[in-house]
Amino acid sequence: MAAGDSERDPIGEDARISSLDKRLSDARAAEAIRSGKARDGSGKGYAQGNRVLAEMIAGPAGGALLGWLFDRWMGTAPWALLVLLFLGIGVAIRNIYRISMERPE
Repeated sequence: MAAGDSERDPIGEDARISSLDKRLSDARAAEAIRSGKARDGSGKGYAQGNRVLAEMIAGPAGGALLGWLFDRWMGTAPWALLVLLFLGIGVAIRNIYRISMERPE
């Protein structure tokens, strides 16, 4: 072996290569999140929040609308409205409880 050959022998992994690999993987992950190909984990909570909000609005509103319609058709004044409004609130609470008990992926 010549004197110049010992400089070319790999001693171990080069720190610059390791650093470059890490920066490349970080850049790929950031680009995947930016382009929408990967999720950063906050999408699940945001979706659950939207579902809870929809249940809070739709349950009582749907019950009140149906109660009002039944009152108009049957002439039972406020009773069907009140009963179905509270039923809608109960269903909304049950559905919100179910949403909160979903296991994370």
